[in-house]
Amino acid sequence: MTQFDTIISGGRISTASDTFHCDIGIRDGRIVALGEQLGSAANVIDAAGKWVLPGGIDSHVHVSQPSGEGIVMADDFESATRSAALGGNTTILPFCTQESGVPLRESVKAYHAKAEGACYTDVAFHLIISEPTESVLGQELPALVRDGYTSFKVFMTYEGLALSDFQMLEVMAVARDTRALVMVHAENYDVIRYLTDQLERAGSTAPRFHATSRPIIAEREATYRAISLAELSDVPLMVVHVSNREAMEEIRRAQQKGLKIFAETCPQYLTLTADDLDGLNMEGAKYVCSPPPRDAASQLACWEGLQQGVFSVFSSDHCPFRYDDPQGKLVPKGRTSFRWVPNGIPGVGARLPILFSEGVIKGRIDINRFVALTATNHAKMYGLAPRKGTIAVGADADIAIWDPQIEQTLTHAMVKDGSDYTPYEGMRITGWPVTTLVRGQIVARDGRIEARKGHGTYLKRDISQYA
Repeated sequence: MTQFDTIISGGRISTASDTFHCDIGIRDGRIVALGEQLGSAANVIDAAGKWVLPGGIDSHVHVSQPSGEGIVMADDFESATRSAALGGNTTILPFCTQESGVPLRESVKAYHAKAEGACYTDVAFHLIISEPTESVLGQELPALVRDGYTSFKVFMTYEGLALSDFQMLEVMAVARDTRALVMVHAENYDVIRYLTDQLERAGSTAPRFHATSRPIIAEREATYRAISLAELSDVPLMVVHVSNREAMEEIRRAQQKGLKIFAETCPQYLTLTADDLDGLNMEGAKYVCSPPPRDAASQLACWEGLQQGVFSVFSSDHCPFRYDDPQGKLVPKGRTSFRWVPNGIPGVGARLPILFSEGVIKGRIDINRFVALTATNHAKMYGLAPRKGTIAVGADADIAIWDPQIEQTLTHAMVKDGSDYTPYEGMRITGWPVTTLVRGQIVARDGRIEARKGHGTYLKRDISQYA
């Protein structure tokens, strides 16, 4: 009888704190041994010359969400988790949106139905609170937190999503009482509405004016205001998809005061700029996301935030739409104004290779920081540790094996999401995850999916270690 189901041998292992050589013994989907000469196994994976890292956790993705009249999101759970696994991820956390007039519990039930039997990676859900009614705040939300939905997101912009300061304080009060973690999209809604109106009146309607309508000051002000409300409420706060130095410095000042303010940045803010929105015809629509990409100085600031610990996590904010599709980026109304271009870009499959290549290979961050930013801190932040996010005895065998020598040009065909493009097309990438295991089973290897659809499971989460 073999002692293990799988042994990963000869690899160089890195966690958020340590790097070492040893073999990994896996049984019943969990890591049960770390050592040398572990004995026999039904399956042995030779990882000599490769990095063996915790599987990535992408805690900010949008999948199968309602996206507006005539607009269809490009990814369902099957295609999103397929791309995630090919890109070295083993868990993703999409958002269940509270739909207008629908009880929050019913929205959650409907979202589970979309994911059931469709996933290659494991999944857990955040909640988006758009209508903080008395019943939601007093009954539904506390009950859902007890059921393992321990984080929820609020918006300071977008029609139908933006909450007033009063409503945000109400939501934060529930978070304080239940120890849930609040995530915030911080942009000033009235500034954006005003500038959008002014630009349209001037005939400035091309996709590139999306960036003009959402200036840094709108993000900086909203970030400061969200932090102030969290300080008043005495709750931890995660500021998502930070794009620039000014907003980052508001976060840094709060952290230096001892406030529990956390932050995230994304690949688009390290590699794209507002100039990418200035393509011919509607090509710029491929890069429309919010906050928009900024400039080279903002890219440098975001790298500093990753290096210095201002940012705890690095996520994709994967929000995919097809480009060449009248239900995607080329929706007819989008040709009349940037206001109507579907807002978001794909990235769940490209997130890890971009940070590995641009960060680790180019010496901006070390491998341990990479693991923290892409896996370990996500698990701790969102109630998945110690089961997820590390390589340790007792943890799930969620593992990505990386070949640091592979050099290639990134194309959409490599990430295989439901969109028809990647905004990172043509980037030179060094290093790639060649094998991804989810709970001990090989899900992706050498650019192919090997597991059955439905191997991924839903994860009930604990209270955040930071809340």
